[in-house]
Amino acid sequence: MTAESAFDCDVLVAGLGPVGAALAVLLSDEGLSVIAVDKETGVYPLPRAAHFDHEIMRFFQQLGVAEAVLKHARVAPAYEFRSANGEVLMRMELNRATSPSGWPASFMFHQPGLEHALRERLAVAPGADVRLGWAFAGLEQDATGVTARLSGPEGESEVRARYLVGCDGAWSPVREACGVRLADYGFDEPWLVIDVRPAAGAATPEVNLQICDPARPTTCVLMGPGRHRWEFMLRPGERAEAALDEVFIRGLLAAWPCADGAEIERKAVYRFHGLVADRWRVGRVLIAGDAAHQTPPFAGQGMCSGLRDAANLAWKLAAVLRDGADARLLDSYQSEREPHTRALIERAIGMGRLVCTLDPEAAAARDAAMLAQRASGQRPPMPPPPNFERGFLMAGAPGAGELFPQPCARSGSDAAAVRLDDVLGRGPWLLSRSRPTAARWPPRRLAALDEPALAPFREAILKWLDRRGVDAVLVRPDRYVFGAGAADELARAYVGQLGLAAAAP
Repeated sequence: MTAESAFDCDVLVAGLGPVGAALAVLLSDEGLSVIAVDKETGVYPLPRAAHFDHEIMRFFQQLGVAEAVLKHARVAPAYEFRSANGEVLMRMELNRATSPSGWPASFMFHQPGLEHALRERLAVAPGADVRLGWAFAGLEQDATGVTARLSGPEGESEVRARYLVGCDGAWSPVREACGVRLADYGFDEPWLVIDVRPAAGAATPEVNLQICDPARPTTCVLMGPGRHRWEFMLRPGERAEAALDEVFIRGLLAAWPCADGAEIERKAVYRFHGLVADRWRVGRVLIAGDAAHQTPPFAGQGMCSGLRDAANLAWKLAAVLRDGADARLLDSYQSEREPHTRALIERAIGMGRLVCTLDPEAAAARDAAMLAQRASGQRPPMPPPPNFERGFLMAGAPGAGELFPQPCARSGSDAAAVRLDDVLGRGPWLLSRSRPTAARWPPRRLAALDEPALAPFREAILKWLDRRGVDAVLVRPDRYVFGAGAADELARAYVGQLGLAAAAP
């Protein structure tokens, strides 16, 4: 048996929720062989996550599932914090029209529909072998690969892979097998989550709401078309079992006339908390999504963060396994993603502490401060995710670590949008004012802005370059900027950090 034939696949993906399915598609599209396993035989039939943002919609565009996902989503118009008596304490406009990613800023969605879209895409991905009903049971790894034990309908099985990625949820067996610990932010609040299908004609709220009522903090948000979600914080002494009783639930919903006659589709009690794994890579094993980090839902960034993990990790695994890049590139996965994720968790916890105030006097002081801020004319937007500050970047270069924008163009009022990513294809890209002279490096696109295909986007890209006073920009496959400056210097730095041979004439 040759060394090559000793492996069943390049990457084994354990867990096929949105993060695992998206990662498996990306890896397959990069030309890698993938085995993707999940202990369940089908998509979980009830919604869990409810929100994704413009960057994630751009990611779905890259995966080729944007249109399929849109069938299960709707644009979110605004996010309001209200007092117990209904006063608007704060309103975040979510910008329906556009965003840096070329899509509306925020979407509410029905998770089972989204997951089916990803599974259907995975089913036609070349080089992807999907095995449902197989649970991860253990692993051993050495200098060249990982041997994973699986348990399934045919008994025990083993898979030998060069790398294993655990996308297997909050109770991740892969994380446990590696002895990885979770750091706890100390925010732990029990909430009752109720998903409903309102009765026909019910006038449900048209914006997402946080009701900052010290008697019962409450969330009311849109979901996919025809669905709505309520979340009620449990008071001290209220037990989860009692909270799931139909009479208790209907009593809470009674305060919302729009919920009269609604079909309760799902009910569950969750602990809203913030947790982050101390190691996201242990040798040839990596973790992503809820296995690596968990957040309260107040900022709507749980699934978003997991999908950003997939986008970050897929191209780096491909660079190592396909292009021969130095495996230390994989260490930049955590160094980039952890600070980014922590910032979003801390934002969500800050919002949660604001909402979860049970002391009436403290709540009154909070309301007064927020009303004064609103009266002063301050209208806070939903802040964007932070940039990368370290990792696989050209240190000190303008734009390094920023999400590169995606301009859109239309040839007429009725024409479909043409987006930059679709024209340029999968990255990385080196975009320059004039024809770059770099002779050899990994990107699929080495483009001058005078190319006819870039004509619809030339003005937007030139504005981006002008603001930074540079001639070129190098955009990574996950659409974050490696750096901006002189084209040839960018190419050399990129190749050098990958650990590949220098560009040759």
